[in-house]
Amino acid sequence: MGRLLWGIVRLFLYRTSPRPCHAWRVMLLRLFGAKLGAKCHFYPGAKVWAPWNLRCEDRVTLADGAEIYNPSPMYFGSHAIVSQGAYVCGATHLYNEPEFRLVSLPMKIGAYAWICARAMVSPGVNVGEGAILGLGSVATKDLEPFGIYAGSPARKIKERDRSAVSISATATRA
Repeated sequence: MGRLLWGIVRLFLYRTSPRPCHAWRVMLLRLFGAKLGAKCHFYPGAKVWAPWNLRCEDRVTLADGAEIYNPSPMYFGSHAIVSQGAYVCGATHLYNEPEFRLVSLPMKIGAYAWICARAMVSPGVNVGEGAILGLGSVATKDLEPFGIYAGSPARKIKERDRSAVSISATATRA
């Protein structure tokens, strides 16, 4: 019932809201159980499958066309970004079983992590603090903190400069 009601609200109140109305969309997500920190930016074309399983710290961004499929709890650290057309998938099926049962996995996207446009994060994959998953890449294994990953499947290509994240921000989480 909750999925049906959320689908209706998303279609008529969330998606139709003007782009700058982030507070409106955050309020709608919170009405459906999302726990969101201050100044989160969820764009009207962004999709959240189950707001009641969404936990975000401050300043998390979900761009137009980005999608979070979260049948289990999904956590986003502060300043995490999911860019246009990116997909974060929190479930899969047991394909060797005749019932093809759904398996849902909790996931964590670390603070200052960036899932670039059209990138995909596979079920159960955690993204470390400050990690970057490059344009169109597919993460099939956990991404180390401050690693920069590219390809399909994604592989680490270099390290991100840790000074890209403010020292005061990381000190408050330690």
